[in-house]
This record gives sequence, C-alpha cells and structure tokens, in this order.
Amino acid sequence: MFYLYQQSYVILAQMALDKEKIRRIPLKPGVYQYYNKDGKIIYVGKAKSLRKRVSSYFTKQQQYGKVRRLVSQIEDIKYIVVDTEMDALLLENNLIKKYQPKYNVMLKDDKSYPWICIKNERFPRVFSTRNPSKDGSLYFGPFASVRSMRTLLELIKELFPIRTCTYLLSEENITDEKYRVCLEYHIGNCAGPCQGYQSEADYMQNIEEIKSLVKGNLYQLTKDIKDRIKIHADKLEFEIAASLKTKLDRLERYQAKSTVVSPSINDIDVFSMVTDLHTAYVNFFKIMNGAIVQSFTLEIDKRLEETDDELLEMGIIELRNRFNSQSPEIVVPFIPDSVLTDTIQFSVPQRGDKKSLLELSEKNAKFYMLDKHKQEKNTAPNKHSERILNQLKSDLNLKEVPVHIECFDNSNLQGSNPVSACVVFKNGKPAKSDYRHFNIKTVEGPNDFASMDEAVTRRYSRMLAEGASLPQLIVIDGGKGQLSSALGALERLGLRGKIAIIGIAKRLEEIYFPGDSIPLYIDKKSESLKLIQYLRNEAHRFGITHHRKRRSSAAISSRLTDIPGIGIETAKKLYRTYGSVQKIKDVPVEELAKLINLNRAQTLLKHLNES
Repeated sequence: MFYLYQQSYVILAQMALDKEKIRRIPLKPGVYQYYNKDGKIIYVGKAKSLRKRVSSYFTKQQQYGKVRRLVSQIEDIKYIVVDTEMDALLLENNLIKKYQPKYNVMLKDDKSYPWICIKNERFPRVFSTRNPSKDGSLYFGPFASVRSMRTLLELIKELFPIRTCTYLLSEENITDEKYRVCLEYHIGNCAGPCQGYQSEADYMQNIEEIKSLVKGNLYQLTKDIKDRIKIHADKLEFEIAASLKTKLDRLERYQAKSTVVSPSINDIDVFSMVTDLHTAYVNFFKIMNGAIVQSFTLEIDKRLEETDDELLEMGIIELRNRFNSQSPEIVVPFIPDSVLTDTIQFSVPQRGDKKSLLELSEKNAKFYMLDKHKQEKNTAPNKHSERILNQLKSDLNLKEVPVHIECFDNSNLQGSNPVSACVVFKNGKPAKSDYRHFNIKTVEGPNDFASMDEAVTRRYSRMLAEGASLPQLIVIDGGKGQLSSALGALERLGLRGKIAIIGIAKRLEEIYFPGDSIPLYIDKKSESLKLIQYLRNEAHRFGITHHRKRRSSAAISSRLTDIPGIGIETAKKLYRTYGSVQKIKDVPVEELAKLINLNRAQTLLKHLNES
C-alpha cells in the first residue's frame, strides 16, 4: 500500500527560478500533472523524485521545441506522491487514459497492465488477464512488472496442484466420468478433480491459500520454502535447493498488490477532514471504475464556531457540485447529521479497501494542511506565528497567548564550571539580544535542582528590579525535579501563579505542570510541541556553547597561572589576545613584552617551551 497525497501549486514558467516554490515539492516518487490557463491537463508524468523532475523543466535549457511549448503553457501543477516507482507507473497509466493529455503519448487499451484472476466457477482456475470484468471472479493487481506476476503464477503452479483445463466440472459431469485426466495430472501439476480424485473442499483449501499469497500474506509461504530448501540441502540436492532459493528471492522482492486500482470498488466518493484552530481541510477522492481519478483538498475558514458535522457537510456539497459528481455512495469518517438526499448511501468503513482509501484521503488532507502552514511561514510570518501561539495556548490551557516565552537549561561536566542558559522567544521567534547565561556561584558539585533555582531567582529578581515586562510562559528543560526548583524560586519572588511554567522531559517529550504528577503528551507532529522543542534545543545549544568557553578558559588559565608571575588577570588577557597556549608559544618575546613586561614574557616563554 502506498500513501497518496496531492496538492495544487501555481508555478508560472516565468517564475521558474522561484526556488521556494520548487523546494516545497517533495523528494519522493510520484506523478505530476501540468495544467494550462484553461485548467485542462496537458501533460502527466511520473518521477523517481518529483522535485528534481519538475524543477528540471524550469531550470534547464530545453533542447526540443515540443518541450519548450509545453513549459510555456504551464500555469498550474498538481502532484500525487506515492511510495514506489511501480505505483507511480500504474497511476500515470490511469491518469493518461482518463484525461488523454495533449503532450502525452496516448496509451491504448491493449497496453493495460495484467491481473491475476481466480475464476468464479467450480474448482476455480488461476490465470493472468488484461481484461478484468464484473463476472463475479476475483481479480488481483494490476502488476506493473509482468515478470513479478509470472513468477507468482509459477510459484502457485509449483506449490498448489490446480487445474488449467476449461472443463465444466459440475458434480453431474464428474459423477458421469465425462472427462479423463490429462498430462498435467500425470506430471503432478493437477490432482485430478475432473475424475473425482480430489475433493472440492481440498481444492478450495488450496484456493484460499492462493488468495492469501496473492494478497501479500507471505510469511507462512516463505517459511515453508525455507524449510524445503533446508531439507533438500541436507539431502545434498543442491540444484533443487538453489532453484527454490531463486524463487524465494523473487517472491520476497515482488509486490503482490497495488492499491492504485481496487476493482472491488466502483463509482464512489471518499471524503475526509482535518482541522486546525481557524481552518478545516476537506479532502476528496473520486473513484471511477475502481480507479482513483481525482483528488482535491478544499479549505474552509471557520467563522462561527461551526461543528465538524457542519464543516464536513459544507465540504461534501461544495466538492460534489464543483466536480459534478453523481456517485451513489459516499465514504466518510463519520455520517453528518443532515443527510444530503435519500438516494445517497453514506458509509463509515471499519476495514478493507474502503477503509484504506479513507485513511489515504485523511493523510492527503494532513499533508495539505502541513504544507499550507509551511507556505504561511514564508508568505505571512506574523499570521503563522499567531496561529502557532494560539495553538500552544490551547494545548497548554493557558490564560493568555504566550507572546513572550523564556526557557532555562543547565550545563556542567561532573559539576565543573556549572552554567545556566536562558533563551527568549518573542512572537514565536528567537530574540537573541535578550539571551542570558548565568555562571552558577552558590552551588557546589553537580546539582541541577539548585542551579535551576539560582538561575531563575537571578533572572526574575533583576527583571522585577528593572521593571521589565515578564514572560507569559516559562519552559524548564527537565522533569518534575527541575520544575519544582524553578517553581520554588518564583514563589519566593511572589510570581507563582502570575507566570505559567512547564517542564519538558527529553526521553518521551512529556510536558509537566506544577502540582500534577501526570504529564501531558502533545502530538509529536504538533507545531506547538515543535516550538517547545525549538526553545529547549536553543537553550541547550546556548548553554553548551558558553560552558565550553568556560571550560576552555579555565583550562588555559590553570596552565598559565602555574607559571611564576602569571596571575588570573594576566592569563585572561593573554587568552583573549591569542586564543590558545600554542599560539602564545609562537609569539616573539618582543611582542609579548608589549602586552606584559619583558621579565614576565621571558619567564612565560621559557616555561611553555620547556613543558
């Protein structure tokens, strides 16, 4: 099964070098569709990497006049992302046949992809066909690789004794001994149901196993083949074992079924919906003759606190009218309160192919929503930040929008040179001029809790003294212990309850609240959690950078201050000027004498060179 996504973009040929637009196209296999100014598809193509393939049309000098004419007419691009190149090949085939684009080589019906058919008859035959029909038989496919299909049919023939004849094996004909066994029986490929040598129950057991195999349930079959390989190898029958190994390898590589086409489903509409705080995104799949032929996602702005039922119903009505759909069945995640008409059947599938289509539609809607959020970040950054902060307010149940957020993190190496970092975000973005670091002064040894207490106390006692505006939210990098220490500092300053404060634990990204032992888990893909993680990571980076500088400074100071006549201040001066002990060793004594006196310079160089 592949995941199907689709999104529309306007990429004019004249804007070919707009890298941001190209960058939003994913680096995944899929199918792209070019539209002209009239909204008509003029080209459908497949690609191993959609972004690279689409960008090549606009960034390269096209050699052929036909391609230049195509590019000059492109006004809009849609794409569908799939998991494999095989799925892209199948989907391209469907779309070209459906829309017959001007610049595509037309695909004829006799170039259809093959299927495996389990015939609807007594003692069913299993064979390949390019013309599936609605005769009650089971069809599996299509197969983009004929070789894979033939390999599968060969395995079926080898592992399951099924008939290949076209006899009418009615109970009466078998009883009357109308037929005689053929060569297939004598060479072991058939068990002779035509003369009653094999019961119908036994034969149908084989058919059920074949269905399981063709659907891709390969575990038991591959296990049996491996067991047979071992048996033949133990008997020194290496040629047979090698033949089985080749078949096993092919079996494990082949893709038994693609969900680009599902012949059991005919002429239905599939709708799904995802929402954020301000917008609903309703996705629509059009299924015609068992194939996905259309996908579109509609945005609906929330204005009056509409319910999910109302939003989904609005989307269904708009999209069915827009695409003039008359499908008698609509697949939905839930049935709206107000049914459109009595002639339309609504269904909420719990399993099977329709359930898979509904899940694909929902993934499509989510992809569309996330992509719109990425676009918004570039085109309307203030709106983007406002939306994320409102989402954070909702997720954390805050009293006000956290426009000003501060995050604290501790850094130390086995208790040496302990520091704390405070980073500041305003309107969802780093305000680096407001970053602060604290050299911990009152704590001995590795004590994260006491270090956090000191940093928070120093930060907000100073802000209170200066009358600075306080943050709406404080984020503590750590679990319940660090959060309790920070909360104690706020309480001594009289700020408890006036500033919201949370802790984030790294292992499972749990969010802790004061006085609550049960953490909150925010969706890992949520933008609000990503903002909290950004704060945490930025605080960690800022703290680690400062801690490394302190350790380096302490190390060089220790080495220099061991030299007679070189004190702490002189060592710092030398380090600030030259950066390392090695560079100090290479400085001429005359130059050093300008920074420190001549006697100190000579003593310093003598000790460094001797050491």
